[in-house]
Amino acid sequence: MNACALEATATDQDIAWYLVQCKPRQDERAEEHLLRQGYTCYRPQCRRERLVRGQRLIQEESLFPGYLFIQLSDSSNWAPLRSTRGVNRLVAFGGYPLQVADSLIDNLRQRVEPTPQPLLQAGDKVRIIDGSFAELDAIFLSMDGEERVVLLMKLLNREQHLHMPLASVRKQ
Repeated sequence: MNACALEATATDQDIAWYLVQCKPRQDERAEEHLLRQGYTCYRPQCRRERLVRGQRLIQEESLFPGYLFIQLSDSSNWAPLRSTRGVNRLVAFGGYPLQVADSLIDNLRQRVEPTPQPLLQAGDKVRIIDGSFAELDAIFLSMDGEERVVLLMKLLNREQHLHMPLASVRKQ
């Protein structure tokens, strides 16, 4: 959600948002290089909690991987876009770049959540994928430290609380 000032010569009426297709896994690089050149860019991002090698990590990623929005005017120099690192092309239809409505950008800015979505929430159904209880279903109750979970499972007609590694469960 970085922005940089566009040239002061452009008026508000001829400025519009356009969609840039980036090279694979280079949206961040494209944004960085476009900002250095003085363009106004917007790359909606969201924070996701992921399980990587048994550890919970909060990662920031593009909401639309491979794309970002750029603000250009009719008087802007569009030529450097083609040779900018990470940029593949401007999205165009019939050979003309397609303008994106300002309202879409405003709505995206309002809706992008700054808080991470938890991997598991209390009450979620999970399946145990490892250990002596493998292939059985349970209900997630809470985290027990960084890498362990507390599950609720019905065993022998009684509800039991189980503590096990986070890597041993999968959300259903």
